[in-house]
Amino acid sequence: MAIVDSQGRLFGKVSILDVGAALVILLVVFGIFVFPGASGSAQGVRLPVEVDVVVRGLSATNPKEFIQAGNSTNILVRKQPSGSVKIKEIRFLPRTVATPQPNGTLKVFPDPRPELALTTDMMLTLANEVTVVEGTPVLGAEKVKVGTTIELDGPTYNFASSVVAIRIQDQKKS
Repeated sequence: MAIVDSQGRLFGKVSILDVGAALVILLVVFGIFVFPGASGSAQGVRLPVEVDVVVRGLSATNPKEFIQAGNSTNILVRKQPSGSVKIKEIRFLPRTVATPQPNGTLKVFPDPRPELALTTDMMLTLANEVTVVEGTPVLGAEKVKVGTTIELDGPTYNFASSVVAIRIQDQKKS
């Protein structure tokens, strides 16, 4: 009896194509479970990170009521949910206007426009322990760099901010 007959079957029972397909499937399953690789997750070290974000032109009657230092908030990076962070510090920025003086200098005064009474600018410091890959913090599955837009999402608010500073804490200090 021949190993492969005239119809391409091994020992007259199993097709060579079926054996090849089964072998490919077994190799794929073996590759998935034995060598899973990064599978889309960041491979790095977890470190404490502080991120400063600026919020400009937030329209709210009293933002101090709904966003407070010490609270946690959910964040979205590039419209993707990326976990939660602690609001470490909030600094409310003054709304000013530069006014030219008769002698040619500029003086800064509080902006007198009444419509700006409901508009707030602030800088928030967000803190969390996140994965750092090659010096870049990764929140959720998104790398965060200066200029990245981060949405802060709480039970009664959702607004965008822009990253202006990132401080990665040295693990030797912790």
